[in-house]
Amino acid sequence: MAITRSNSGLDAVFDAGRTFFNQKMDHMRRAQAKRRVYRATYHEFSVLTDRDLKDLGIPRSNIKRLAMEAAYGC
Repeated sequence: MAITRSNSGLDAVFDAGRTFFNQKMDHMRRAQAKRRVYRATYHEFSVLTDRDLKDLGIPRSNIKRLAMEAAYGC
């Protein structure tokens, strides 16, 4: 007598786990990329002198908002 096993149910569970894991990893990568844009933009504006910012028409108090808009589009 031969015994056969079907792993299709287990394979479905593993596939679902891999899909969930890959989705979470993609989400984390996108969030990390946005954070990198925010930090770079914030740093670039913050190292400018008050005169440079005035020439650009940007008050120093708006640096955080501009960095948020650049990274997150809010």
